[in-house]
Amino acid sequence: MTSTSGPTERMDLRDAIDGMLRILAERPGMAHPYLTLVDPESGEIRIEEAVGLTEQQVRSGRYRFGEGIVGRVFESGRTRVVHGSSPKFLNRLGRTQPEGISFICAPVRLADGQVVGTLSVDRHAADPRVLQADVELVEVVAEMFGRALQLRGRAVERRREIEAENRRLQAELRGRFRIANMVGSDKSMLAVYEKIARVAPTNTTVLLRGESGTGKELVARAIHFASKRAAAPFVAINCAALPEATLESELFGHERGAFTGAIETRKGRFELANGGTIFLDEIGELRPATQVKLLRVLQERCFERLGGTRTLACDVRVLAATHIDLEGALAQGRFREDLYYRLNVFEIVLPALRDRRSDILELANFFVDRYGAEQQPPVTRISRRAADLLYGWDWPGNVRELQNCIERAVLLANGGVLRVEHLPATLRGREVDEGEAAADASELAFTPPAGATLDEALEALEARMLREALAASDGNRAAAARALGISERRMGLRVRKYGLENGD
Repeated sequence: MTSTSGPTERMDLRDAIDGMLRILAERPGMAHPYLTLVDPESGEIRIEEAVGLTEQQVRSGRYRFGEGIVGRVFESGRTRVVHGSSPKFLNRLGRTQPEGISFICAPVRLADGQVVGTLSVDRHAADPRVLQADVELVEVVAEMFGRALQLRGRAVERRREIEAENRRLQAELRGRFRIANMVGSDKSMLAVYEKIARVAPTNTTVLLRGESGTGKELVARAIHFASKRAAAPFVAINCAALPEATLESELFGHERGAFTGAIETRKGRFELANGGTIFLDEIGELRPATQVKLLRVLQERCFERLGGTRTLACDVRVLAATHIDLEGALAQGRFREDLYYRLNVFEIVLPALRDRRSDILELANFFVDRYGAEQQPPVTRISRRAADLLYGWDWPGNVRELQNCIERAVLLANGGVLRVEHLPATLRGREVDEGEAAADASELAFTPPAGATLDEALEALEARMLREALAASDGNRAAAARALGISERRMGLRVRKYGLENGD
């Protein structure tokens, strides 16, 4: 059998059982209680925790399976009592007068009966009745140790599961916020990607500028997860969302009693982000008093909690973002010049969506793929007229507005296609009159050839549906067959029948 206890787990075990060992050591006539477990490296049974033994005695207390009383108890699972004068008593701990003691050793078991350790104690001269009572006491304590070990094992396993889940989530976040996963191929965005790639591996402070909704926090996360701090915390705070007093407490924490309602000490965002990255969104909204404290953190990498006197050091990379004109705020005296230069070490400007219009439909299709898959039937594409309206809108709310627009439209869509009537009225405006509605509805309208028989009309409709399905799937017959609810074999026969092999 093996033991899985590492340094941290052994410390937990010591905290759990040290008190019980001391109770045994204080009992009249008892001495040197100790617990043994298996060393995972050597496979030997060794002393894990003891009271009253020297360091040399603890190092000497090592046994193989079946060796000495400890080894035999571990092997057999039965309590043994021997006197110091017995040849079976190895006295590996070097007791000076072993003849005057009785050595009690009981197995420590888990709930399933598995022996995982032993509990041993020296009992000085006692009559048989007293000795038997002490043996029963040692067995009871050994049973308690078994329960403690069982609970410790479950806690360790749970902690390992949580750590594994955290590692999985961290890996998922790193994958989600990779630069390669950012959507947009306009030349202005290519310049942004290049800057992210350059600054991410460093500890340089970055100032992200751009209108609201352009994706500044997304870029901040991409920088963090592409940096050496990716495994450490990423902590974000919106400086405009909280009153000044509350914001100071959120940033730097507070001590108990620092203000009314501060009933306990609380860590701030800088402490929580230690070793990682803090993202200060809307940095231009900071009040002057908070600007001074933030400047000190950037200069000296230390701060005090609100109401505290102890100086705390922090190892944090700062990423800041703003949509306001900081230079104008400087001229008006609303933003400190020294703080501005501390923050504006490396600047990344995110373009407005209207200035990278070629990315609008790429982003719209990305959001359709994200939200449309959750619908029944899935929404898979945007109609031509709806795409024209999306492309022509100026998007004052930028990418965030487009994302919200598509999420809402997908909920309203039916038939797998997002159409004009699913878009907000602000996009449709006055253009959506009867003619516009008819233009969009024409995608579904079908007029059979003049004078066609029923069979000819059905064949014409079937050919049109095949063409549309192939166009929507970029010529992928298997995908088109799934969209139409027919087999791939039947799809192939129909394609050949109507001469659609080349997309005609």
